[in-house]
Amino acid sequence: MRLLKYTVSMTCKLNFGMGQTLVLNASYEPLNITSWRRAVILMIKGKAESLEEDQSYSIHCGRKLPTVIRLRYYVKVPFREVSLTRKNILLRDNNACQYCNHRGSDLSIDHVLPRSRGGTDNWENVTTACLRCNVLKGNRTPEEANMPLKRKPYRPLSNLNFEATRQIDSGRHKEWSKYVIGIAI
Repeated sequence: MRLLKYTVSMTCKLNFGMGQTLVLNASYEPLNITSWRRAVILMIKGKAESLEEDQSYSIHCGRKLPTVIRLRYYVKVPFREVSLTRKNILLRDNNACQYCNHRGSDLSIDHVLPRSRGGTDNWENVTTACLRCNVLKGNRTPEEANMPLKRKPYRPLSNLNFEATRQIDSGRHKEWSKYVIGIAI
């Protein structure tokens, strides 16, 4: 009965996204997002330590559900730059207009400094906008159009930033913001 209750409870947590754990390198650099089960195995084997825990649930013998773990050894990760594509811009901006927060299928890419005025195609100059806001802004800067951005455009450091930003914005894992660099909150 006790094992059944444990399994059902943890299955519910997994279904609602509560079973995700941020994995940090020994240097506190974000490496991956993994399941709580994998995180617990790494901790039991002595390969990782828990930095943040979900206080609302106890796994076993008073041990809490880990939400952030740090590896005890350094893992070398090759640097790969995130390519500037429409899909990646929409992921970075959480599929929402950065002027009015509209979500939908009518999103476009807007240049903060219009290309006709010297703006270039780079991470810091492109943002997601709905068609209405894009047309309303026109050939002006956000300041000239009196349309402030909800979040300043930034260059993501890795694809991990997309998922981490989504988790932090949703309110599920606000504690991750201390460890994920490059997220403009």
